[in-house]
Amino acid sequence: MDEQPREETQDSTGAGNSSGDGNSRASDRVVENEKPHQTATDPTDEPSRVVYRRQYTQQSVEPGDAARDAFRGWNKQIAPAIMPLIIGFLILLILISILGIVSARRMDEVGRAVLDLEQQHAAKFSLLLKLRLAVTKLNNEARTRAESDARGGLRPPLAVPLKNAGQEMNQLLRELQRPPLASDETWQRFRADLQSYVDVTQDLRRYSLEGFDKFRVVDTELNTMLAQSGQEQNEVFQRSEAIEQRAVRSIRLWNLAVLIVGAMVAAGTIWEVQRRFAATTRSVEEARRERAFANQLLEGMVSAVAAIDENDRIRSANAAFFRIFPGASIGASVHEKFAATEAMRMLEAASASHVDRATYRGRWMVPPEVDTEAEQAFDVYSSPLAINGERGQILTLVDVTEAAEAERGMRRQESLAAVGQATAQVAHEIRNPLGSIRLGVAMLRDNVKDAEGLNTIELVERGIRHLNKLVVDVAQFSRRKALETSEVDLHELLDHSLDLAADKINEKATTIEKHYAPEIPVGKWDFDQLSQVFVNLIANAIDASPNDSLLIISTSTIKLNDAKQFARVSIADQGSGMDQATRDRIFEPFFSTKKRGTGLGLAIVKQIIEQHDGEINVEGEAGKGTKFIIDLPL
Repeated sequence: MDEQPREETQDSTGAGNSSGDGNSRASDRVVENEKPHQTATDPTDEPSRVVYRRQYTQQSVEPGDAARDAFRGWNKQIAPAIMPLIIGFLILLILISILGIVSARRMDEVGRAVLDLEQQHAAKFSLLLKLRLAVTKLNNEARTRAESDARGGLRPPLAVPLKNAGQEMNQLLRELQRPPLASDETWQRFRADLQSYVDVTQDLRRYSLEGFDKFRVVDTELNTMLAQSGQEQNEVFQRSEAIEQRAVRSIRLWNLAVLIVGAMVAAGTIWEVQRRFAATTRSVEEARRERAFANQLLEGMVSAVAAIDENDRIRSANAAFFRIFPGASIGASVHEKFAATEAMRMLEAASASHVDRATYRGRWMVPPEVDTEAEQAFDVYSSPLAINGERGQILTLVDVTEAAEAERGMRRQESLAAVGQATAQVAHEIRNPLGSIRLGVAMLRDNVKDAEGLNTIELVERGIRHLNKLVVDVAQFSRRKALETSEVDLHELLDHSLDLAADKINEKATTIEKHYAPEIPVGKWDFDQLSQVFVNLIANAIDASPNDSLLIISTSTIKLNDAKQFARVSIADQGSGMDQATRDRIFEPFFSTKKRGTGLGLAIVKQIIEQHDGEINVEGEAGKGTKFIIDLPL
């Protein structure tokens, strides 16, 4: 029997080769160093691990093992549903054979019985005919001798014919003493009369006196017995027919019994076949459901999974894998060009070496392509897989782009927190001397009268106000004021924010266009902090727009992840817009496109929105205006 390798779940413990006794040959373990491959780790660092199992048959064969193995192999080749048919067919053959044997034996018995009857009747009839001839001959001889004596003629020498006739008659009389004639009274009476007649023929005097009467008696009995023989012939025919009828009835009973048993065997066979067929159908249906479930499970996975064989060809893959490698196909080599260069490098590096256990291959960053907006990050894993007795591997590519972005955000937040703490300390140290400087400059303004001095003082005061705003913003950004939530009407909040920014709106003659939702969104928010958010965004939009421009403020209610409802506010201006690089950094602290901006306004806005478990995003292109979108949970 050929070796039949089969897949097996990777065992986390090391295993050596199995010993060679006859009882353990069915599932000997094959360790990895039987087929050397390049591995990711040094095989001498840890014990060999099971990759797959292989079955052996050539180990300490005992007497009878070959026959048992041959029978098991033959038995495995027969479908389980066929076995009841085979058994039922064999039982029917046995029943038919028994019926044939019984029928043949019964017909033989009938033939022998009829033959015995015919032979007995033929023997009696033949004996009667012989007796008729012998009696007639004896009578003729006796009469001839009596007539010769009466005429005084010459006697035959020693009466030889008469003597011969008498001897022949005596021989026939001895046959009458044999069974079954010896037990028949009619035959015995006939024998006695016949014997008396033979005795009479031996004495001419007696024959002349009694011979005629004796012969008449014998002749009458003989004629009667011959007539009875004809009747016995009819009786033989009737008895033969009766025997045949009994045999036919017996054979019919056997046929009926065989039919009943055969019907029971057929019914049992059909029932067993149906039961096994139903079990097979259920097994097939369960296997189909399991296969469909496994396929759905594999296709529904977010991670990309692919089976790579020993020749670095793709044997199977899920939909997520083909989304990453759109040009890939089953049977394609990982060395072909069916995706972006960086993605192909990741795939080739992941499948370059075989491993003997699940291994993390590291994180790969795939730069953005034409159809992607940002680079993607993948955690790459490899695990061993046996494919048709050869060594392959399973590659798993986990998209961790969002996790990587979250990690970067956490690191950025940690660094910003550290910077904020330091900045807050610095701001605290700056605030006191800054107050003294402001007081001194105010005193100088009272003593300076010339225009140049006043201009200088104005520049100093402007710098002091900028520094003071910077100190206030830094303190607010680093302090993270706790929320004081209450039931807030979003439309009322926006109108209040527009009133606070009325001076700037009137300064640039900006037109405000409102597109409020029919149903007023109401949520548990901090009115003052959100008012600060919208005032900042409205002021920035007005600053970025030319005079007499349009500012559009709209609200709506949407459902995002997990069907949770959010109130969406969008503020769109008609300014110069911003490029991708600016949009990526717009919410970073101390990043500003204004000449005198602190770079903390939008950072504080994002901080307040995130404290409300909301989101803020920016859309727009250079020269086409900018739209800020704020989503607040309801």
